[in-house]
Amino acid sequence: MELHNTNEDVVIAQVNDMFDMIERSDNSENICTCEQCRIDTACYVLNRIEPRYIVSNRGSVRIGHDSIENQQRRADIVVMIREGITKINHNKRPSSSHGIIKEDPPVYATPVFNFPVIVGRVFDGTNFAPMANIDIELLHDDEMVVMVNNNWQNPYRLTEHSEGTFSFWPAPIVTSEANVHKMFEFSIRIDVQGFDTLDYFFKLPIKSEQRSVTTVLPGRTFKLPDLYLFPVGEDADS
Repeated sequence: MELHNTNEDVVIAQVNDMFDMIERSDNSENICTCEQCRIDTACYVLNRIEPRYIVSNRGSVRIGHDSIENQQRRADIVVMIREGITKINHNKRPSSSHGIIKEDPPVYATPVFNFPVIVGRVFDGTNFAPMANIDIELLHDDEMVVMVNNNWQNPYRLTEHSEGTFSFWPAPIVTSEANVHKMFEFSIRIDVQGFDTLDYFFKLPIKSEQRSVTTVLPGRTFKLPDLYLFPVGEDADS
């Protein structure tokens, strides 16, 4: 069964139309119209409206006939896109090279080790509040791990809205053949002033595949246990 959220089509098309209009105007507010800011604006809107799923072409025809409802929905979406453009423009993604055309993620012609998305959370060990405004590093052999593309940060910067959650997606590693099992060792390092440095080590068993994975797929996530930072000199068991 194939599901599709028709609101994605509406929002993405409208976002591109509005950004294109900005590019054709004098753009006195100096709004960034790069692909990343367009994607972030679309995500901003889609996370704030209810999805509309269909499972067939017949469903899309029925939705198309809801003209009055659609007109109001599109008007609401336009208002939300304007709001999203303003917010994204004032809080641009720091890991993106805005205005510079980026190449698509490479598709390797040889077998590769594809890594899952690594997800975790970090808290203040004294009050169990999510940490914010700190950097988290993913390391392999004491070297910073390269991410799959510019949308994934390393170090990862936790913000007030992150609720302590961080994520990494390491770039594939080329190998000689598929179906080879290998254990990879990684570590999470968090070095924050006033807290003991945290180094958390973990292993990932990976089997090489014939081609690289360029989209996040269900089941390809590795969840770390919750991590806690403690002030310098404070015993974690106290």
